[in-house]
Amino acid sequence: MKIVIPGGSGQVGTLLARAFSARGDEVVVLSRQPANAPWRTVAWDAVTVGSWASEFEGADVVINLAGRSVNCRYTAENRRQILDSRVYSTQAVGKAIAQATCPPRIWLQASTATIYGHRFEAVNDEAGGLIDDDAPGAPPSWRFSVTVAKAWEEAAIAAATPQTRKILLRSAMIMSPDRDGIFDTLLRLVRFGLGGPAGDGRQYVSWLQDHGFVRAVEWLISRSDLDGPVNLASPNPLPYRAFMRALRSAWGIPIGLPATRLMVEIGAFLLRTESELALKSRRVVPGRLLASGFAFNWPEWPAAARDLCDRWRGTGKSRL
Repeated sequence: MKIVIPGGSGQVGTLLARAFSARGDEVVVLSRQPANAPWRTVAWDAVTVGSWASEFEGADVVINLAGRSVNCRYTAENRRQILDSRVYSTQAVGKAIAQATCPPRIWLQASTATIYGHRFEAVNDEAGGLIDDDAPGAPPSWRFSVTVAKAWEEAAIAAATPQTRKILLRSAMIMSPDRDGIFDTLLRLVRFGLGGPAGDGRQYVSWLQDHGFVRAVEWLISRSDLDGPVNLASPNPLPYRAFMRALRSAWGIPIGLPATRLMVEIGAFLLRTESELALKSRRVVPGRLLASGFAFNWPEWPAAARDLCDRWRGTGKSRL
């Protein structure tokens, strides 16, 4: 297959490019700053349709991952960039597919599990999940993330691409042993003795191990009966307190200092990020994946955490 990955130079894009390239597929990554890679990289500006659109002709799959990182303070300028980078790049991809003589048969569009509201008691699946930017207990500053997620999806839905099956990837946090990702950040807290509960520790963490993410994407490509929103998450989210306890156990550190909500807010300010990333309850489950027969190889966090720690140390094997 030929697989084109706009915005594929980040950690998630590299996971997919590495896996597809290893199995013999032709991989093309569109990047604003092309660099040497084991696959072909092509320049684009993520806004206008340019010469890069020729890569879509005859391609089998487009996986659009473009968007500015949300790991920052939500200043007015950063909010503008976060929203614009997602909407404009998605519109550009839609236009390129629409004008192709032989368009891709599948368009996988990045979205986020953060589209669902702050929730504890009930799970969020695709059928009954709470998409609400004014959820009880959520501060007004958290509305921005839901607004962005909805605009991101709406840009893809609005694209006139009748010959191309569209899937919206509502991804939870993808846990990979690669450096500088979310797992690396959480493990750093554990290694420094800071891996205790954040706030009251009740907030749910939705996660997906990297190999499971790649397998889920491959599954969605192969299943012609699936389109629209699909949650990419383990079927077993768990509260932050239990999540970090399992990670400490996997690493071999019994104790982690807790952080009050105020401490999280101060730490987020000092690190130039947002406390929402740690405090929002994301109780998301993969209803449509499970209903379609997909089997998770790492459905439970304690076992997944041990595998990730082993691979982070370099002592484990990379198994898809």
